[in-house]
Amino acid sequence: MKAGQKLRAAREQMGLTIRDVESASGRIAGRHGNPDFSLSLSRLSDIETKGVVPSIYRLYSLAVIYRLELRELLDWYGVCTGETATDLALVAPPRSHRIEALGDLPAVRMPVKLDPGFDPRRTTNLGRMIERWGVVPLAFLAQFAGTKYTYAYLGSEDFTMYPLLLPGSFLQIDESKNQVSNGMWRSEYERPVYFVETREGYRCCWCTLKGDQIVLQPHPLSPVAVRLLRHPHDAEVIGQVVGVAMRLGEWQPASNGPGSKALPARN
Repeated sequence: MKAGQKLRAAREQMGLTIRDVESASGRIAGRHGNPDFSLSLSRLSDIETKGVVPSIYRLYSLAVIYRLELRELLDWYGVCTGETATDLALVAPPRSHRIEALGDLPAVRMPVKLDPGFDPRRTTNLGRMIERWGVVPLAFLAQFAGTKYTYAYLGSEDFTMYPLLLPGSFLQIDESKNQVSNGMWRSEYERPVYFVETREGYRCCWCTLKGDQIVLQPHPLSPVAVRLLRHPHDAEVIGQVVGVAMRLGEWQPASNGPGSKALPARN
């Protein structure tokens, strides 16, 4: 059925007439002080029979009146919120930021059966090891993710931790590890990387505390300069980066900005 036909079926299933919907939407409009929430008899008829697409306000009213999820009505009109994660990959914002768009998804597609020959100790093509995908309610994934984690995207022009972390990477951040650790590390891979919020935006970098100041230390090969800010007034440590997902070979070099070092040559 088309979206309008589904709305009519939902109305009839609730035992409501068109006039009932008009009256109910009027009360919703009155409560919000916005007439855009209201549906007239003629407008509702056009929506049900002539393929007229309701505005976001009227769609909300219909969801409330028919006791339906707003995202379900959006899906009827071809706006599938379940595709948010896939569509995020089509946009590459230049600045690093938190990802809030995935917090309200009701379900997620994930592998539900792996090949019996899968060995987690060996490097392998995971796509070839997945025998079946399934839609799993996010409630069932609660055991895999605690509230201490947040997720972030490394901007396509953020070369602060290049080449350790490439622009366009997705980051998992443990917010419980928001205290800067000072110490000696045998390699750059052992040194903690932190996700820091500053007045200008977010930074992903190594950190060192010096009194009431914090040093935002980029990778030695990065074109980004060292920054010294007041802590925590001008720079707050959100947490430590504990997981990274990144694609290799698809980044583009950024132009050198003021105060930056020369970008390393590509062989």
